[in-house]
Amino acid sequence: MPTAITIRKVDGKPGQVYYPLEKINVPESTPKDKQVVVKITAAALNHRDHFIRQHLYPGTTFGVPLLADGSGIVTSTGSSPEAKKWLNKRVILNPGTGWKDDPDGPEDPKGYSILGGTKLNPLGTLTESLVIDASELEEAPKHLSNAEAAAFPLTGLTAWRATVTKSGNCKPGRNILITGIGGGVALMALLFANAAGANVFVTSGSQEKLDKAKKLGAAGGAIYKEEGWEKKLLEQLPKDRKFLDAVIDGAGGDIVQKTFKILKPGGVIVSYGMTVGPQMPFTMAAVLKNIDLRGSTMGSRKEFTDMVNFVSSKNIRPIVSRTVTGIDDLEGINGLFEDIKNASQFGKLVIELEKGSEASKL
Repeated sequence: MPTAITIRKVDGKPGQVYYPLEKINVPESTPKDKQVVVKITAAALNHRDHFIRQHLYPGTTFGVPLLADGSGIVTSTGSSPEAKKWLNKRVILNPGTGWKDDPDGPEDPKGYSILGGTKLNPLGTLTESLVIDASELEEAPKHLSNAEAAAFPLTGLTAWRATVTKSGNCKPGRNILITGIGGGVALMALLFANAAGANVFVTSGSQEKLDKAKKLGAAGGAIYKEEGWEKKLLEQLPKDRKFLDAVIDGAGGDIVQKTFKILKPGGVIVSYGMTVGPQMPFTMAAVLKNIDLRGSTMGSRKEFTDMVNFVSSKNIRPIVSRTVTGIDDLEGINGLFEDIKNASQFGKLVIELEKGSEASKL
């Protein structure tokens, strides 16, 4: 029977508990007509997985394999032509279901269900194999290693919707600020905006991360811990365009107060998360400047296809911070969770179920 990694229930209140990892056997399933069996070669962590271990994520449950990001090989298929065409292909998985192509949000009355660790979706990618609908697959970009292919589905989709769909400013010559560089979504947003020809600026609490971002194409940056960092950022903007067109933000907090003065009238702030806190003040001064504040979460199946095609056409390489090898290496996997807890990573944290080609390193 295939094995998988899930969380084991122990006593504790949400936010205080930290569920241990547990290796389980999962039943083998025969694919139905439109389904395929994917042998997982690599799976990647996201911040949601850290929240799940603390019971701080909606629908947290036990016995469901963890993780939403994965790459693999299709080893068998159902009888339908749409399933058979995937046999022996290297694939990545759409990280969620229930959202086809509506630009406003998921069409499914039950909402959007992300893979990994919750009662809302029985599948997760930290498993040796799984059965999934063929419609949820995309061919893995040929220029990526297994680890790189596993590193970008969820963060890439989130970054794509925030940066391309929602901001409307992922275009040549536009000035885009991406906050909190180093996390998976922020890095993918940087790669997308840079590939589209925008001038990308970043913030971080670390000069080392700013320097790494510049190597990836960022035009400049500022340390958000420093007083008046927004003024220092303004000085770095192009002489002929001394304003920001958009801010892509995953922190929340005082980002509106800090950036509305250097945003153009009608500029856009896209929020895909609030790691600083669950509230973000929107000031009257921003209203008077016609600043748009737009929420953005994950993305549709159509946006996932568009994003993967862009990664392929532009030869974009997701940044992998660190990998461990083997589904049995619980100590190593726990170490990746510690990287998230300590915010020490720059890029994605990946488990390779079998050792593949070297991942992109910075």
